[in-house]
Amino acid sequence: MADFFVHATAEVSPKARVGRGAKIWHYCQVRENASIGENCILGKNVYVDFGVKIGKNCKIQNNSSLFHGATLEEGVFVGELQLTMLPVDRVTALFHPKLSMLLQ
Repeated sequence: MADFFVHATAEVSPKARVGRGAKIWHYCQVRENASIGENCILGKNVYVDFGVKIGKNCKIQNNSSLFHGATLEEGVFVGELQLTMLPVDRVTALFHPKLSMLLQ
């Protein structure tokens, strides 16, 4: 028996690592080589891309997406405003003035 909870409608890759006490709710998808820390909560319809790392005690609210390259430290809260966390690379930032501030 697993020491974490996965709702029947969620899809968790057998190649993902899920920490003890984590809760993965309705319609979530956790891809291969993703790492979900202990006591994390993934709300309804959360998408965790391959290789994403989520530290212990994080709360990811409904409809949030964490894409490849994202790393959350311990205790991070991602709000419910359909936020998307997408790593910004130098090429993308060069062509998007609003993102160029991230390079400084």
